[in-house]
Amino acid sequence: MTDQYCDNNLAGRAEDFLVQVAFSSLSGMILVLKSCEDLLPKAEDLKIVQRCLDVANAKVCEEVIFPSRSPSNWWTVELLVLNVLFFGKIIVALQQRGAKALILAMAIITYAERSLPGLVRDHSGVGTKSSDINDSHGLDQQRKLLESIVMLLPPEKAAFPISFICCLLRAAIFLKASTNCKKELEKRLSSILEHVTEDDLLILSFSYDGEQLFDLESVRRIILAFVEKEKSVAVFNGDFQEVCSAPMERVAKMVDAYLGEIAIYSELSISKFNAIATLLPKAARKVDDDLYRAIDIYFKAHPNLDEIEREKACSVMDQLKLSHEARLHASQNKRLPVQIVLHALYYDQLKLRSRTDNVDVPDPMATRGQVLADVSLVRENEALKSELMTMKMYISDMQNPKSRGTMSSKGGAKKTTFFSSMTKTLGKLNPFRHGSKDTSNTDDMVDITKPRRRRFSIS
Repeated sequence: MTDQYCDNNLAGRAEDFLVQVAFSSLSGMILVLKSCEDLLPKAEDLKIVQRCLDVANAKVCEEVIFPSRSPSNWWTVELLVLNVLFFGKIIVALQQRGAKALILAMAIITYAERSLPGLVRDHSGVGTKSSDINDSHGLDQQRKLLESIVMLLPPEKAAFPISFICCLLRAAIFLKASTNCKKELEKRLSSILEHVTEDDLLILSFSYDGEQLFDLESVRRIILAFVEKEKSVAVFNGDFQEVCSAPMERVAKMVDAYLGEIAIYSELSISKFNAIATLLPKAARKVDDDLYRAIDIYFKAHPNLDEIEREKACSVMDQLKLSHEARLHASQNKRLPVQIVLHALYYDQLKLRSRTDNVDVPDPMATRGQVLADVSLVRENEALKSELMTMKMYISDMQNPKSRGTMSSKGGAKKTTFFSSMTKTLGKLNPFRHGSKDTSNTDDMVDITKPRRRRFSIS
């Protein structure tokens, strides 16, 4: 097929076609690459694939700088005909050429939305039906395609919309992708969690039909990774106190709003609710109004909870960090446990008394400590009263001769106890245990100079 056998043979004619026709435009080059998919590895050995990639890089860079069509991203649609192998080669070649991350992200987003139409939603706002998920490919092919797309993501985490990363992660969970694939997506979300909204987290949480909760473990891991990162930054900066940063406060507010959205679903257990709410440190919430709102919504959606379960759900909330309006609502909320209502009423009374006396409102943490100290002191007083009454009863029994005689006649082989030993000790200290020395009330006819000895039977 070369010119060694005849002039203008097949090899020469193919080369002329590539140079004059195929490589003259981006569309022609992509058609050649598409044809090479069935000719591997011969097409790579003949350097046709590499030549196509070089031309593609040059054409794409020209289109980015000087668009020749409208819209300017038309070239990303042209790449959709390629399989993920050749598409990945073009993306890698563009990275090596120094293309910006936003250009690469635009191409990857278009390819993912069109290649996985039922799994990655269209950012134009058009929803997808759950019945469309398995129309294009089998689940195994979709899983491999998704994992390949995730491997192509550039390291710049801000290049992609947050909702797109959430859609990829939900697809990875649904398709049971590899652990590395899911970890990479979770890591990207945790690094920018302060910019994530509750709507973005809801993408991860619900099934494709939006009818039931889908996955909460990924959400929990994302929040936990963010909290650990913030704590590490604080320690590195020498801040060892529990003072939270502004990103941590924004995330806390977002998480409380997210809990309020998922609280209405019956699949959400108290343990899962608390597991997400307690991931953030308490200092991250200046007020707990949003968390109280989420708990109240949960109680409305789960009316059959008993008192213990309600107290468990309320344990994540600090009643002293509620605003006046929230405390007023809590004091009249019949869905809350009695203990929570009493705490709200108690603090309101303190504030009312403080306003009456023109004294500053006590600090919530100091008030909490005072309440706990008062409760502890009452318990100690009750315990001391009980012990004192017990000791009085034993001393009274010990000083009563009839009771002592009865006890001695019945308890020949009784085991010595703490109270019996204490009674004996107190008896030794009694100055009247050998008889009273006061003779003012004795009869004059009785001879007291020689007291008669008495023998007490112990039989």
